[in-house]
Amino acid sequence: MNNIDFILASASPRRKELLERAGYKFVIDASGIDENGFDKAHPIEYAAKLALAKANDVANRHPDMLVLGADTIAACDGLIIGKPADAADAEQITRLLFSKPHKVITAVAVVRICDGLEISRADTTIVYPKKMTDDMIRKHLASGTWEGKAGAYAIQETGDEFVDRLEGSITNVMGLPMEIIAEIFDGLGIKKS
Repeated sequence: MNNIDFILASASPRRKELLERAGYKFVIDASGIDENGFDKAHPIEYAAKLALAKANDVANRHPDMLVLGADTIAACDGLIIGKPADAADAEQITRLLFSKPHKVITAVAVVRICDGLEISRADTTIVYPKKMTDDMIRKHLASGTWEGKAGAYAIQETGDEFVDRLEGSITNVMGLPMEIIAEIFDGLGIKKS
């Protein structure tokens, strides 16, 4: 795998787009980790464990390559909120998250097995939502944009409609805190093209 800097252990189109826009050279080999087997005791630890597990899953197939894993969750009222299971779950999540400020946490892990490299970091952004009416919630659920998204929404698709303001990184809410990625990769000598 010459001429690439790393492997992205995610099939997320948002993560791919963010990394491409930043000018990194990479390939995708998505992790097959089952997220249900992880303890949800603390939001940052949970996201970090998942990101590391995803990176290691792919790194075991490519021990000489640098692998980037990531996991994004929402946290509100002490609950860890991932991707909704179905429309009813999406409605419950939407009603909770868009009733008060909540946190979006993305953990990233960079692993290379051959030399024991393991870097793990997390970023937290506070999202201040706009109050959603029942009609807005119905339209959101009907649109299907909640599917496969932590917290049942994608800020890059619906942010102006649903979000009043953010404290922190917007790319973190999109699924990859690019400020942290740049710091890690700069430290490893990986430059953008």
